[in-house]
Amino acid sequence: MRFYYLLSIFFCFINVNSAKNTIFDHALSNLSDYDFFEKPLNKHIPKNNVIPYDIASPLFSDYADKMRFIRVPVGSKILFDDENNFIYPEDSYLIKTFFYYSDIRDHQSKKHIIETRVLKNTSLGWLSFPYVWNEDQTDAKLSLAGARITASWIHFDGKPIEISYSVPNMNQCKNCHTLNNIQKPIGPKIRNLNHNFNYKDGVHNQLKKWISIGFLESISDLDNMPRTVNYSNDKDGTINDRARAWLDINCAHCHGRGRPAESSGLFLEYEERNQTALGIFKPPVAAGRGSGGRKYNIVPGYPEKSIIEFRINSIDPGIMMPELSRKLIHREGLELIRTWISGMDLLE
Repeated sequence: MRFYYLLSIFFCFINVNSAKNTIFDHALSNLSDYDFFEKPLNKHIPKNNVIPYDIASPLFSDYADKMRFIRVPVGSKILFDDENNFIYPEDSYLIKTFFYYSDIRDHQSKKHIIETRVLKNTSLGWLSFPYVWNEDQTDAKLSLAGARITASWIHFDGKPIEISYSVPNMNQCKNCHTLNNIQKPIGPKIRNLNHNFNYKDGVHNQLKKWISIGFLESISDLDNMPRTVNYSNDKDGTINDRARAWLDINCAHCHGRGRPAESSGLFLEYEERNQTALGIFKPPVAAGRGSGGRKYNIVPGYPEKSIIEFRINSIDPGIMMPELSRKLIHREGLELIRTWISGMDLLE
């Protein structure tokens, strides 16, 4: 399998080398070469013009924690279109580091940093570069072919877990970050950023902070902009809000219009209002093992009859959804979706 990863990357290099700019002009050998952070690098103390952020409902990544940062060129700012999609200036960076606490219940316990993914907006479009951290946790090295790394921690129930964590290769990043065949960021959207963050100078709404420092164009009627709820917070929104947020971040990067799974007709974006498109009494386009013998994606009131529940509750590569780089079932997310489907007869 690793051979095919390397082969696909080789052909990618051949293609981009025919362009005026190549990937080699943008991919640096080490994470430290970008000068994003103060030393020691593993503390992730951002330098000037690098801003930390988070999103309301994060993608499940086998229980890994994440640190997110953005850098926009000095004198430039992020614009947005009529549909409130961000338009990033060239040479903008999105930086995301994945790590595990030795005890997931204790955020003061030791961190094991696994990888940092760097997305850069270039004249070639968005390019993604995976960096794997060394054993000393002093730097991360470019790994275009991805990697398999052993990760272990004490879980919420006090029991140890160990997995072979998958760092995606450069081409695999496109499997999720594609809209209308163009690679684009997923998480940073107005509704995902429209909440408070604890900065060094205090707690601020992230959008207002970005506007105040010149990162983002001013937004009229900002106080009435949409926001995504935090699906893990049972006090933030309704069950419907939280379940839709979970499906949006974990599934809609494929199951959306213009996304890789568009042909399925199953659209799980937060804004989707068509119940059939959302999966209610919708049969799958292509049946098979992935359906588990169930007839519909969602059967209101019956999660055990719903294909969505079956696929979320699996780690079989031929069945599971999301299908990439997942070794574990998101138990909390699964329970949320089950509760949502069970109560659907009460929803408007």
